[in-house]
Amino acid sequence: MFSFPLNKASTTVIATSTQQQQRRQRQERHQQQQQQLQQRRQRQERHQQQQQQLQCQERQRRQRQEQHQEQQQQPQCQERRQRQEQHQQQHQQQLQQRRQRQEQHQEQQQQPQCQERRQRQEQHQQQLQQQLQQRRQRQEQHQEQQQLPQ
Repeated sequence: MFSFPLNKASTTVIATSTQQQQRRQRQERHQQQQQQLQQRRQRQERHQQQQQQLQCQERQRRQRQEQHQEQQQQPQCQERRQRQEQHQQQHQQQLQQRRQRQEQHQEQQQQPQCQERRQRQEQHQQQLQQQLQQRRQRQEQHQEQQQLPQ
């Protein structure tokens, strides 16, 4: 009589421990599946990154080729670019000169004595240049006379 309830209790304990073990196994399997999924996802992401890098490299290579072709095919394009740059430079120079002339004009209007000083400086510079030129001419004449056979 006593053995029946004891048996029942022991079978219940065994059953619960088995259920716990099964639950634990299910959890482990679930964890493993999750890890596998994560690993697969990481592999896919790495693959995608590699693909993108390859595509990027290919795009860069194509661009370099196109640039090279353009350079080889169109020297006139380069000339056009140079002409444009020259034109821009000229335009900037003209602007700068105009600005300088305007500033000079303002200075002249504001300060007449400044103008006189500038004129004196310019005259002095011209005189210096003339003297230099004369000296150079004399030197050249002297050299020519020395080089002439006597």
